Amino acid sequence: MAKVLVVGNGGREHAIAKALLASLQVETVYCAPGNPGMSLDGIQTVAIDEMAFSALITFVRRNAIELTVIGPEAPLAAGIVDAFQAAGLAVFGPNEAAARLESSKVFAKQFMARHQIPTAGYRLFRELTSAITYSREHVVPQVIKVDGLAAGKGVTVAMTRDEAETALVKAFNTTDTVLIEDYVAGFEFSQMVLVGGDKYVLLPTAQDHKRLLDDDRGPNTGGMGAYSPVPQVTPAILAQTVKTIIEPTIAGLKADGLSFEGVIYVGGILTPQGPQVIEYNLRLGDPEAQILLPQLRSDFYQLICDLLKHRQPSVRWQTSDTYLGVVLAAPGYPGPTKADVPVPTVVGAYYASVAGKPEALVSAGGRLMMLTAHGHNLAAAQQAVYTQLAQLRTGELVYRHDIGAKGLVQK
Repeated sequence: MAKVLVVGNGGREHAIAKALLASLQVETVYCAPGNPGMSLDGIQTVAIDEMAFSALITFVRRNAIELTVIGPEAPLAAGIVDAFQAAGLAVFGPNEAAARLESSKVFAKQFMARHQIPTAGYRLFRELTSAITYSREHVVPQVIKVDGLAAGKGVTVAMTRDEAETALVKAFNTTDTVLIEDYVAGFEFSQMVLVGGDKYVLLPTAQDHKRLLDDDRGPNTGGMGAYSPVPQVTPAILAQTVKTIIEPTIAGLKADGLSFEGVIYVGGILTPQGPQVIEYNLRLGDPEAQILLPQLRSDFYQLICDLLKHRQPSVRWQTSDTYLGVVLAAPGYPGPTKADVPVPTVVGAYYASVAGKPEALVSAGGRLMMLTAHGHNLAAAQQAVYTQLAQLRTGELVYRHDIGAKGLVQK
């Protein structure tokens, strides 16, 4: 029986750890640093920071951990996989060089241009004055993107030139590299792929909800809810996405010497010209992981082990139900948040930035928990989650009331 370590502390890591623990081959799943809500599912938390690479490697060696799975983007961008591989340890995630597809918007755009992968046009700026000049002369809406990692909050869709200028000033206060991207209208979706060299496994398609408030109002967040599968992404559209985006991305990574074992997350958009890439992530999405991994009907641990050896896994997904989840966040999110706000204890929920004890959880960050359910169609899954939410004492916690609404609109 194997022991496994998951690195991270959020809802995505909770979902990964829970899926691994379901394997008949796995004895114990540790999560570092984890959060107290994870213990409700029998996950053992370890008080080691996700950026403390040496301490994590020491823990893996001392506890005979057979596999480590990296959840969040920050340690990936900082080279945690390189450190584990140098230590001769089995680890699932991209190395630092490949992780630039997520950690640098510029690198990703240049990669897509090099490998003819469809994406919106853009201009790169390294100082504020020329960026504002271009913005004032350019059609709106405009998409303002900070080059580096921003936990899903480094993108502003500016509907007016004043909004664009405000976003540019804010962006250049934090970085010296900013993109102004052409706005592309369409239906957004998330397509994640587990890869091992040139072998890959498609996860079901999902749709994330980035804006804080109902009807896609308010600021961008790390994600306020998701559902899967997505009715608008037909088998034909998925096949086109694989042909024009997924396979060229995997082939491009190999051609550039960046092949790895881990996750490619395509943030996509359906346009009249076909699917395009909005952005890449090099890890499972959060909150998508929480409604994707429960759909797996085969062994997640075996799947990862196969991909690490560049073998094509045998994988089964459920195909009868729709899965939906709603995120509850702390007051103030995505800005400065209020601490020590009570968070409901719900068996089966996925927890993130919480502190306290499982029976008395409190807020310790932005996104705190995610309630999920599934039903025979999207409407049923949506009703099941919101019925459950209505029975909880959510107090000051913030959540959207319309997760899944876009999927209910007729194609």
